[in-house]
This record gives sequence, C-alpha cells and structure tokens, in this order.
Amino acid sequence: QVQLVESGGGLVQAGDSLRLSCAASGRSFSTYSMGWFRQAPGKEREFVAAISVSGGSTGYVDSVKGRFTISRDNGKKMVYLQMNSLKPEDTAVYYCAARSGTYFSASWYASPGSYTYWGQGTQVTVSS
Repeated sequence: QVQLVESGGGLVQAGDSLRLSCAASGRSFSTYSMGWFRQAPGKEREFVAAISVSGGSTGYVDSVKGRFTISRDNGKKMVYLQMNSLKPEDTAVYYCAARSGTYFSASWYASPGSYTYWGQGTQVTVSS
C-alpha cells in the first residue's frame, strides 16, 4: 500500500512558477508509475502528467507541454511537478496518484481509473 501527500500549492500570479511535491510512504515506491491530475470547480478530474517507474518516460496533456515538468526521486520516494508560466486556467486542486507496475503507456496513464492510490490534493490558484 502507498500513501501520498501533496504539498507546494499556493496563490501566484500569471507567469509565475510553482513546484508541487508528492511524498510517498510505503514499500516498493520504485515499482509504481506516478501521475499528476487536477480538478477545477465544476469540472472533471483532468490528467496533467505521468512518469514511469524509472523516470525515463513521461507524458503530458497538451495544454501543459513545454511549461510543466514531472520528475521523481525514487531514493527519496518523491514525485515533483515543476510548473512554469502559470496561467489562470491552471487553477485547480492538484492530485498525485500511483499505479503499481512497470508497463507505461498512453493507453492508460491519462485515465484516473488506472490509478490505485491518491493523495488529498493541494490547491493551486493563479490570478490574472
């Protein structure tokens, strides 16, 4: 079992940067693919980024490509989301998620139902 705790959210202005962190507890963190999702008020949960167990493969939703970077440190059991050039439309609660297994593919990593474990979320608000 994996427990996930996000941090790093806050209120920023458009164009600013934030780095979200996700701390994992439990065994075998390095065997979990990880994802970041977000949910704005009144909207469905949306895929943002995903990373394979080794960190060698990543995937992003088109709206954040070139602005956001997902990374992980298996030794520290951490996953990060570096967010640059933030826009008001990035405002949402951001969630970290984990899925066991080494198979990494766009056929599943963008779907919330593919993940087993979720954090409680951290709020990101971008003002214009």
